[in-house]
Amino acid sequence: MAWTDRDLAVGLSRTYRWAGYSAWLHPLSVAQHSLTVLALRRQASAAALTAAEARRELLHDATEALLGGYDPITPIKPFLGQGYHDLVTLHQQAVDARYELAAWDDASYRAHKMADHSAAASEALHVVGWSRAAIRDDLAIAAEPLRDDPLARPAACAPWEPWPAAYAAERFLDMLDSLSQDLAMVNDPNQNPTAIA
Repeated sequence: MAWTDRDLAVGLSRTYRWAGYSAWLHPLSVAQHSLTVLALRRQASAAALTAAEARRELLHDATEALLGGYDPITPIKPFLGQGYHDLVTLHQQAVDARYELAAWDDASYRAHKMADHSAAASEALHVVGWSRAAIRDDLAIAAEPLRDDPLARPAACAPWEPWPAAYAAERFLDMLDSLSQDLAMVNDPNQNPTAIA
């Protein structure tokens, strides 16, 4: 419990997807990616997601902020070893307890992975600049990149353009706040002297 919601939002806004590579001025943050996955999951769902389900989508990569702002690219994860896997598991348990996240069932996990892969394919094309063939053949992502960005964006940003970190942090925090009204525990930043202002 040694982090605040703002700590988490700031950490994810400064943790970069795609090892920081970007065709834009800014790299793509995990905070913006998390909002994209939530938006895609909501679009694909026949019924409205509950706050708890939406919170689980939003926080699916939360451990990356708690592990020092590190989002390893998928091909190197097997080389990081059991110690890294154990740290991720330990931090995921803390996130699950803090935000009362239920375990995925098979159907919800499949739906989540479809949204996550769709976001990844779209980011690879629109943010990093991979070709569709490279996304399919080199990255082994079968999902087709989307044309339309599912997120409302600042007026100065083009579709799929990565946001400045401060903006991404505020958007993530606003969403987390709106999805956390049902939690028993209230996160009080005044209780954590190390909270990022």
